Amino acid sequence: MSTEVSNESPVTVDEAEFAALARYVLDQLHVHPQAELSILFVDIPAMSDLHERWMDEPGPTDVLSFPMDELRPGRDDAPSGPGVLGDVVLCPEVAAEQARTAGHSTEEELLLLTTHGILHLLGFDHAEPDEEREMFDLQRKLLLTFLAGR
Repeated sequence: MSTEVSNESPVTVDEAEFAALARYVLDQLHVHPQAELSILFVDIPAMSDLHERWMDEPGPTDVLSFPMDELRPGRDDAPSGPGVLGDVVLCPEVAAEQARTAGHSTEEELLLLTTHGILHLLGFDHAEPDEEREMFDLQRKLLLTFLAGR
């Protein structure tokens, strides 16, 4: 599995930790080991530009996902096919504000948002209550088991 993590933001992040999280999430969801994923940390102006350009909404957001080959989770006996999963773009400055409100660290918020973004790349959504429950339950389970294994 090829995961590229790049930090173009003014906030220091542990790139290896985010690559490890991505590997863990994709392994747990039986995504092909040759699937490619990019995780990019950007500053507020860059995120605002992306948010406005792709979502037609003003200002920055915490995370955006840009799927490429529409890969889906596999099964134990049948991993997903290889391909380019896509890009997860995060804004640590927005995440820091959210972390303060939630009462946890910026790193924990970014790990949560990374998991959330990867799930979006794999076709999960939260537009409907049932979808939201499924996605958020899986997100919580994946993140907690990753953190427990650190």
